[in-house]
Amino acid sequence: MIQNDTELQATQERIARFQQQLAHLRKVESNPTAFRLSATGFIAEIDRMQLEVREYLGSLPAELKKGA
Repeated sequence: MIQNDTELQATQERIARFQQQLAHLRKVESNPTAFRLSATGFIAEIDRMQLEVREYLGSLPAELKKGA
């Protein structure tokens, strides 16, 4: 779970890198089955990280400290 704004920024940057890698994969992979097999991991990780970002942004700083 994201604990502070520094971790938030790192996670957002990682999401952007994964999205760029996925976009590149779409351009270079011509086999639909191979693409889906490769893309599945990227998409799952992007979804997981986006959930963490939403949870962090949806909480007040005081609420995060209580959970620590």
